[in-house]
Amino acid sequence: MKSHAFLTTLLTCATLSSAHAWTFVNLHPASASVSAGFAAGGSTQGGNANISGVLNAGMWSGSSASWTSLHPSGANYSEVWGASSVSQVGYAHIGVTTHASLWTGTAGSWISLNPSFALGSIGYAATPTSQAGAVYAFSTVVAAYWTGSAGSFVNLNPTGASQSVAYGASGSIQSGYANIAGVTSAGKWNGTSASWVNMHPSGATSSIAYAADAASQAGYAVIGGSNHASLWTGTAGSWVDLHPTGATASTAWGVSGPYQVGGSVFGGIQRASLWTGSSGSHVDLHAFLPASFTNSVARSISTDGVNYYIVGIGRNSATFRDEALLWTQPVPEPSTLAALGLGAFALRRRKRTAK
Repeated sequence: MKSHAFLTTLLTCATLSSAHAWTFVNLHPASASVSAGFAAGGSTQGGNANISGVLNAGMWSGSSASWTSLHPSGANYSEVWGASSVSQVGYAHIGVTTHASLWTGTAGSWISLNPSFALGSIGYAATPTSQAGAVYAFSTVVAAYWTGSAGSFVNLNPTGASQSVAYGASGSIQSGYANIAGVTSAGKWNGTSASWVNMHPSGATSSIAYAADAASQAGYAVIGGSNHASLWTGTAGSWVDLHPTGATASTAWGVSGPYQVGGSVFGGIQRASLWTGSSGSHVDLHAFLPASFTNSVARSISTDGVNYYIVGIGRNSATFRDEALLWTQPVPEPSTLAALGLGAFALRRRKRTAK
């Protein structure tokens, strides 16, 4: 009985750590009419804000006042869609062309990643050394991989695919989808077209992997006609259905370490969501928002080793606009993790001794 009680305490502590320590910050810049958070990298966040009628790519470092516009000179409009600890990616619309774009924290650092032959392009994800996205060329849309310049473009479109897009990146891995034999199929790459791995789950009608970290990928699979938030560890057979009980639809947009983030629809309302690897682990992040927010979605998650940062968007009924949102939580202390680990180890030892 004592061992059982001790284990229950450990599990309760772990659950409380993931569910009850999220702090809300409104990132909406004072000068903006609307704003949205799409990307998290280290302790920074990326997205957009409409300033004087112009959609501006931009970034934050944890507060509304930290907003920095990354909008390039001469662009019609721009957005950030992905971020690493040192860079931001997205697009800038210049003239009649959408340019996949790379920044390193300032508007003046802007670099166009659009290949010279392309009709347009978008950057969706960044690591400190590479970028992933899509290029409009070859009479279709192809998943793209760059290492800092337009000339570094690598076509990731798998042999036999009619189109593809890379939405996520971590280290040398990219994640997204390829249309194979008419089926939108989640998958991953390792920097080349030939490295494509199809992760489409058995029984799904379509799937996309929107995000990647070192070990896993997150996105959705359509099961029985509705989107189910999904988690993979590199293969179709590893698929985990994160869809919460009672939800009519769900999608995972981001992943970092033990956490997956996204949105789940309950009663017709989308609520920002957090998971730790299973459907039953679902945490309603919307519950941490002020009552004026009528819906929300979490789009990305990152850590700087001190805190976890979840960035997203919410509809504020008090201001009648969409606003960029941030949830933060301290990373568990190593001593806490060690205690949990040692406790579990002790329990295993006791059980073996009891035999």
